Amino acid sequence: MNPQKTNFEGVYRMGSKLMTLNLAPGKDVYGERLVKLSGKEYREWEAKRSKLAAAILKGLKKLPVKTDSSVLYLGASYGTTPSHMSDMIPNGIIYCVEFSERVMRELMQVCESRPNMIPILADARNPQEYKSLIPSVDLIYMDVAQPDQAEILTKNAQAFLKKGDCAMIAIKARSIDSARPVKQVFKEQQQKLSLHFEIEQTAELSPFEKDHMFFLCRFKG
Repeated sequence: MNPQKTNFEGVYRMGSKLMTLNLAPGKDVYGERLVKLSGKEYREWEAKRSKLAAAILKGLKKLPVKTDSSVLYLGASYGTTPSHMSDMIPNGIIYCVEFSERVMRELMQVCESRPNMIPILADARNPQEYKSLIPSVDLIYMDVAQPDQAEILTKNAQAFLKKGDCAMIAIKARSIDSARPVKQVFKEQQQKLSLHFEIEQTAELSPFEKDHMFFLCRFKG
């Protein structure tokens, strides 16, 4: 079975699985399966390891990336989702912001074989720390489990996006409030995001991720 193109740039399906075309042939990032077909190598994109993959499988209708997009990725962690975005935008660039020095050491190993991934050790809550390192970008992707997630995204959008550009964020309800009902937390966060973004789509990520909501937004400027 050959992977079939999807409506998303650089994303393929093989049965029920998502795949991306490996930008670093022969190398996996997190133990994912590599599949060689017709002279090409694909990486299985595991939805339980990537909130973006989960959002696609849960019905995300739009993925605002092109082969030459520039992306600011906040909370890059060990590079799982950034590496798949790297596959999707071979002629673009991903600025990978990560706060943990320990995690950064492993992220840098991923970036060594992927020239379009630039690791940046910094706190996403303070975009002025890395403003001089990054020009304006086409898209911000955020996966930072902090109580002020919406505010962090807004600060970075004001620093790096133009009016009409897109942002994607995975909101973790239990990082914001461990006691209140999850739906109430999501509603509150959507209201906060709506002050600066038009909400184009939301996707609840269970069963892949518990108590997570994915938002695709467009910056109001």
